[in-house]
Amino acid sequence: MTITEVSKKYDMTADTLRYYERIGLIPPVNRNGSGIRDYTEGDCKWVHFMKCMRGAGLSIEVLVEYETLFQKGNSTIKARKELLIEQRSRLAEKIKEMQQTYERLDKKIDGYEERVFVKEEELKKADD
Repeated sequence: MTITEVSKKYDMTADTLRYYERIGLIPPVNRNGSGIRDYTEGDCKWVHFMKCMRGAGLSIEVLVEYETLFQKGNSTIKARKELLIEQRSRLAEKIKEMQQTYERLDKKIDGYEERVFVKEEELKKADD
């Protein structure tokens, strides 16, 4: 696949894909005879994984570390697992915080709903 096709498939800019490759967030993508990036299914899996992880808030530094460990092979399996466990723990805490914020927003919105209802009732009585 070309960078344009991958860009559309994963809703990312071509510049972002180039950047991810340049900083080592995804492995180097093979080029065709004309020097154009030719993304394989494996490359696309990396792009999808990194997009998902970035969307969840994992830092570029952590993900570059993960990719670097991955490239070193099976001797880094334990380190990769530990890194992912740590990130999952951080993500769980963020989810908890976001859920609390969501619940607080619900309460705030409900409070406004009550005020709007009371105000509308007052206006109706004033019109009578």
